[in-house]
Amino acid sequence: MADQPNNTPSLMPLPSPSSDSADEGPVQLKGIRFLDTTDSFKNDGEITTSFENGGYEPEPMPPTDAKSQQRSMKKEADPLVKGSNGDAARSRTSSYGAVPENAGDPVEVTIKDGKDKSDEKPPLPPVGLCQMFRYATIGDVFLMMLGTIFSIVHGAGWPAVNFIFGGMTDTMVGSGVNTTGLNVTNGSYLPEFEDKMNNTSLYYVYVACGVLVAAYCQTSFWQWTCERQIYRMRKKFFESLLRQTIGWYDHHQSGELTTRLADDLERVREGMGEKVAMLTQMLAAFATGFGMAFYKNWSMTLVMMAMTPLLIIGGAAISIAVSKLAKKEQEIYASAGAVAEEVLSCAKTVMSFNGQLKEVLRYDKALIGAQKAGVRKGLLTGGSLAFTFMVLYGSYALAFWYGAKLVGDGGISPGDVFTVFFCVMIGSFSLGNMAPSVTAVSTARGAAAKVFEVIDNIPEIDSTSTQGTWLQDLRGDIKFSGVSFAYPTRPDVPVLKDVSLEVKSGQKVAIVGSSGCGKSTIVNLILRFYDPLAGKIYIDGSEVKSLCLRWLRQNIGVVSQEPVLFGCSIADNIRMGRENVTMEEIEAVAKLANAHNFVSKLPAKYSTIVGERGAQLSGGQKQRIAIARALIRNPKILLLDEATSALDSESESAVQSALEEASKGRTTIIIAHRLSTIRNADFIIALDKGEVAEVGSHEELMEREGVYHQLVTLQNFKDEATGAVEEFVNPTLAMKRQASVKSTEGDSKNEKEVDEDVPIPPYCRILSLNKPEVHLILLGTLGTILVGAAMPAFSVVFSQIIYIFRDFEMSKNRPTLDREAIFWSMMYLVLGGATALGNMTSLGMFSVSGERMTRRLRLAAFKNILRQDLEYFEDPKHSTGALTTKLATEASLVRAATGIRIATVLQACVTMSAGLVIAFVYGWKLAFAILACVPIMALAGTVHMKVLSGNQKRDSQLLEDAGKTAGEAIENIRTVVALAREDKFYRDYCERLIAPHRESTKQAQIYGIAWGLSQSITFFMYAGAFRFGAWLIVQGEMNPEDVYRVIFAIAFSALAVGQGMSFLPDFSKAKLAAGHIFNILDRKPKIDSYSENGQMIHDVKGDISFQRVFFSYPRRQEVTVMKGINLDIPHGQTLALVGPSGCGKSTVVSLLQRLYDISDGEITIDGVDIRHLNVHWLRSLISVVSQEPILFNCSIEENVKYGVDDLSTVNHDDVIAVCKQANIHEFVMSLPKRYETLVGEKGTQLSGGQKQRLAIARALLRRPRILLLDEATSALDTESEKLVQAALDVAREGRTCIVVAHRLSTIQNADVIAVVEDGCIVEMGSHQELLNRKGAYFSLINGQRNIVT
Repeated sequence: MADQPNNTPSLMPLPSPSSDSADEGPVQLKGIRFLDTTDSFKNDGEITTSFENGGYEPEPMPPTDAKSQQRSMKKEADPLVKGSNGDAARSRTSSYGAVPENAGDPVEVTIKDGKDKSDEKPPLPPVGLCQMFRYATIGDVFLMMLGTIFSIVHGAGWPAVNFIFGGMTDTMVGSGVNTTGLNVTNGSYLPEFEDKMNNTSLYYVYVACGVLVAAYCQTSFWQWTCERQIYRMRKKFFESLLRQTIGWYDHHQSGELTTRLADDLERVREGMGEKVAMLTQMLAAFATGFGMAFYKNWSMTLVMMAMTPLLIIGGAAISIAVSKLAKKEQEIYASAGAVAEEVLSCAKTVMSFNGQLKEVLRYDKALIGAQKAGVRKGLLTGGSLAFTFMVLYGSYALAFWYGAKLVGDGGISPGDVFTVFFCVMIGSFSLGNMAPSVTAVSTARGAAAKVFEVIDNIPEIDSTSTQGTWLQDLRGDIKFSGVSFAYPTRPDVPVLKDVSLEVKSGQKVAIVGSSGCGKSTIVNLILRFYDPLAGKIYIDGSEVKSLCLRWLRQNIGVVSQEPVLFGCSIADNIRMGRENVTMEEIEAVAKLANAHNFVSKLPAKYSTIVGERGAQLSGGQKQRIAIARALIRNPKILLLDEATSALDSESESAVQSALEEASKGRTTIIIAHRLSTIRNADFIIALDKGEVAEVGSHEELMEREGVYHQLVTLQNFKDEATGAVEEFVNPTLAMKRQASVKSTEGDSKNEKEVDEDVPIPPYCRILSLNKPEVHLILLGTLGTILVGAAMPAFSVVFSQIIYIFRDFEMSKNRPTLDREAIFWSMMYLVLGGATALGNMTSLGMFSVSGERMTRRLRLAAFKNILRQDLEYFEDPKHSTGALTTKLATEASLVRAATGIRIATVLQACVTMSAGLVIAFVYGWKLAFAILACVPIMALAGTVHMKVLSGNQKRDSQLLEDAGKTAGEAIENIRTVVALAREDKFYRDYCERLIAPHRESTKQAQIYGIAWGLSQSITFFMYAGAFRFGAWLIVQGEMNPEDVYRVIFAIAFSALAVGQGMSFLPDFSKAKLAAGHIFNILDRKPKIDSYSENGQMIHDVKGDISFQRVFFSYPRRQEVTVMKGINLDIPHGQTLALVGPSGCGKSTVVSLLQRLYDISDGEITIDGVDIRHLNVHWLRSLISVVSQEPILFNCSIEENVKYGVDDLSTVNHDDVIAVCKQANIHEFVMSLPKRYETLVGEKGTQLSGGQKQRLAIARALLRRPRILLLDEATSALDTESEKLVQAALDVAREGRTCIVVAHRLSTIQNADVIAVVEDGCIVEMGSHQELLNRKGAYFSLINGQRNIVT
């Protein structure tokens, strides 16, 4: 008999006993508790911990009720929240809802995805099939044509070979050999029989060779041209991303775009290579199968076609449903991944506010939806296979019953029955087997629509265009004429209103005003990030729109309020300003920016890697590198948007002098809150609510006593010692800063994520992960046993059909033929029912068990990751990308090593055992001969299914470097386009695509060979087996039906085992994934925020003491940050920490929260070492406002409530009260959605000052005993700062407060001021005392005053 492609009747693959999952509700958690490093899993998401088996479960977190002083503080006594009382508790429904300690009900959690549903666009229609190949060259078209021809030959070859099988069957049936051996009706027939079998075997060899060549060419040609086109498409798509406008990026999150670059293009690749070849092959097999069947016998063909519509309609409907569920599951998992990425990238904020439980609930909410979709998909897949097998075996029964009738009537030979039967079944199954290919092509068309939408979007502001005017001698005259503007994301909120201003060449102009008045918008418009809605902007008399944009930006130097550095060396970051500069030039500008000294102290100096977004440098260090980057361009126009806001006084003085020198001969626009830095400007423009309020020099504006005069007056600093009034400075910082001392020693090479070396866990421990689902696994295993026995049983029934035909040819007994035909046809129905039941049971049960375990593992891993201390997240091996990847992939891989593996192995054992028993019973010699081919057959089945299911993961590692380059450029697109460095990132991306492209091209040939061998090996085996069987028949050792029985028992079983095993992912990967999961689950941090151990002081006052504290950051043990610091802060007092950037001020804040443990000495609260206190309780006492506050992608109200452990204790009025005190309420009320407004990814939809005010409101709502303010008002304008500072002064009453500040005027009323230098306290006292000493503090004051002069 001829072999068939894919799931043909004789070679039906065993469906995967794996898949999808359980339909259960959300995990009901009251908190989180870890009792040990090894765990066991209970069912339905309820978790306990024990040592035996390495599971994990969430349990209650440390209580925060009566034992916590936070709870004991009376709400009505708090100065921050007015009108709050016990009956004001609102519903606990929130996307950040936590469960009160005494709550017994599960928490309802509302997940918001950060998108406004009303703004969603309708889905794009998929592109046409031919449009997908728009990047094909003539060579690609030639390859596709050849591949299509060979696909047709390959597809037509399968039905055609059934003619050989039919002729061979007639030869066997008509051989005249009876059941006792070598008694023949005509002895002269034996030589003729052998000749025919020789020819038949040769025909099989010829077909095998043809299939080998055709299958290789089909796959290799299509995959080769696919890789070539995808290579061009990737480059074109990234090039198009780089040219889009900033307004376009405002509507597209960076994560969405990087996903398109990786995932959508991968879907396109899947659907335009081998899947198109497979689709063509299946169409050819369908057409030739039915054509040949009609040619042989039209009536039997029509009878068999009665079942075909059921297969087609049912298969198509189920395929569509499964595809939709799979898409939904992936979308939900993507949203869960977005939650994980956001939380892990903001781990420090989550720790500070005890937000772990809130985030676990939010993550689990997303996982529940994916689990339900996965379960439904698995159950539907199991049902679809059951339906398919019932229809399939029904077709067998109908075909052989009707075929026997035709044979009895003399209208057809037995060989023709089998020829028609298999031709129709190949045609039908080819049509059904198109579904995966059609789905892949359809998915590719949909993904291509998204990709091509970006590629075809020609932006109005094209940053890569070389069109436009290039001014020969740029002077730098800038003019705004009646400019009005609103950001695309908020078109109903005007930012600039009829602004007109003019800056002459070489002038230095300052723009001042309150936060959000439009200062930075002017910089954005000069860079042409946006075009104004009304009015015009001119440079040297030419409208900006008429100038070559690339040339324009190359002539502008920018230092923004939020400087972004790239993940390369310091030298390469400076080179971003201008390529082909020498190290001497780099060092020269670094000296001008006052960066050379600190860079020279690093072990790798200018080769030091700065980390992602410059995370390994302090805020001041990043800003100095950014200044050097701007200065090395030698620009004609210099835009300084709070360029020195993150610098200490000494550095600022030096850098300010350098900027003064650099601005000579250049048009310079300065945006500043620190008004003393711009008093020497040629003229000053004061903005108020988007309008030009007044223009003039410092003296002129002071005389007018208008807006500018008011701003200056608010910044006046009164020297208590002399009574003199001095202008004071405002260090506005809006860029995320690690602790100041985190200057990395770097590395001369790019830092790559290093995979952790984890031990492979014992297999019994891996199995224990599925222990809660053992009853489901047992049921599923019973189903796989049924499926495993189906193929050997099929060979018995099939050979028996041949026997009744041969018996009829010899006896011509029609009643016996009819009776036997009905009986064995019914046996097919019995087989069909058993196979359907087995598939439904196995797939259904393993879907439920697998999805339950996957969700549980993901949730457990996420919880334990959030349990870790800050040192864990600073390890490069635990970057946000590495951890989110583990969460997304490892749990799914582990599933392949548990219940499904046992079932798959058991199924293979049952199939092979039954097949071998049948084979050896009916012909042991032939069985031994065929067994030699079994390993090859099993391998062929595995390779066969692997190619069908795709091999898309093979080059993911090679694409990782290219993806990192693209991701960095997209995430920091504003900096990239401001520097006009699109071409550099494009070149880097293209260079990193070369290696994966070459590898994919090579793999196309390898997979072509593998596919050809997998398709042809069966024919070679049949050729040898049937020839040897014919010899045994001639020798009288076997009957024809026994030859069929032995051959098909082993061949079917081997292929079934190979195909079944191919559904099982690489077991070594599964074991490694389990090792990674256990490594996460078993890790106990040194500082355990989930631990219930530790004291909780009953009536905490807030006395803080540092006694001889020494400290080094864990990643830089050789650098001592704190050198024996001693501090005593009585409760209710305020300590201010001042000193130069990098001296260790922020480290004090981190240590008090116990984000790290000290190396020596002790830190106490109320006399108790904080290492003896419960970590969760300790952090619940403290509120922090950091220098760069982190907001989450949810509503404003949810962000403000984030710091509250028990949401039932606060209501909306409380949120309004603290927002008013933080001077943010009026701004919020001006927004269309008010407190429901989404703030965007990390608060990107808000300005720096707006984010900081929300962070202050968040801290105030928490009502802490200890308040830590690390440059808490640095990003605020003067007016806002004055109001917020007053609120903070009230908030400090009755609380212990530590303030870190560069702006010394904000801390002159502190009870104690400590000056920190190089990790030591050099002097301490009140403001007046320190001034009188004329020491370090006095020098800092003078340093700030000298900036003015």
